[in-house]
Amino acid sequence: MDDLHLASILVSTVRNAPVLLFAAMAGLFAERSGVIDLALEGKILCSAFVSAGVAYSTQNPWIGILAGAAVSALIGLLQGFVAITQKGNQLVAGIAINIAMSGLTFVLAQYIYQQGGTTPELGDFRLPEVVLPGSEALAGVPFIGWLYGTLIGGHSVLTYVAFLLIPFVHWVLYHSRFGLRLRACGENPHAADAAGVSVQRTRYTAMVIAGVLCSFSGAYLAVVQSGFFLRDMSAGAGYLALTALVFGNWRPWFTALGCLMFGFFSALQIHLEGVVLPGVGRLPGSLIQIIPYVVTVIVLAGLMAKSVAPRALGTPFVKSR
Repeated sequence: MDDLHLASILVSTVRNAPVLLFAAMAGLFAERSGVIDLALEGKILCSAFVSAGVAYSTQNPWIGILAGAAVSALIGLLQGFVAITQKGNQLVAGIAINIAMSGLTFVLAQYIYQQGGTTPELGDFRLPEVVLPGSEALAGVPFIGWLYGTLIGGHSVLTYVAFLLIPFVHWVLYHSRFGLRLRACGENPHAADAAGVSVQRTRYTAMVIAGVLCSFSGAYLAVVQSGFFLRDMSAGAGYLALTALVFGNWRPWFTALGCLMFGFFSALQIHLEGVVLPGVGRLPGSLIQIIPYVVTVIVLAGLMAKSVAPRALGTPFVKSR
């Protein structure tokens, strides 16, 4: 147990959380408008591939991130066309996008780079870590130096954006005109339509916002964490983000708490590998790897009946005459 340090787990939790936070906030916009966003996984994969490829080609991670956001927004528009304009099955559309992106990104990576379905290593072109002012001076101070310099500092810009996004999304949803219209479209679209709100336009806007926010999850995986694209590197992050939405009852702060919880268990899973537990011995790697998903099943089983989704979620809007 000597190798299992709480401090390291907490730092890993902060570094794992942005992937889930961006995806969960993206799903929050889409589902609050009334569209089930089951395609989070596919959008993460697509944006990760595009971000890594463009960042490598241009030797600029920011251009890669912008390219990933543009492609993910286009996928959001495609998803909106199926769900909003054509009034198709939103679950089927989401699953189709996930399957298509899983295969397409691998095939394109193999065709373009000939490296077994991965993109070249970005090396020095990854997003750098932010060193907070005064962190070196406080490095020798017990606890304070670690808290300021390692837990709070030492992360990429996208990490801080992910955490600042939580209060911003809360303000947009509950204190802005757009947020009021968004929630109205998800709860009672016919009442919103009667009040002069364009349900279609609002839902399309939500899908584009969801696409852009979700792209940051993929960019974080490719441009910050790994430095390259790998097939199915999202590893179910989109589905975990949806579970966090259920956990948080489609509210930003509680959803973020769910993301941190899953991030903690993912970090715990990594730190448990190779650790010898007293009286138990070394845990099998396969058993350790399923920890986040077992937690997901437990959360869904315990909270699904208590969660109250937007009333019009998954229901196509047909304008009354």
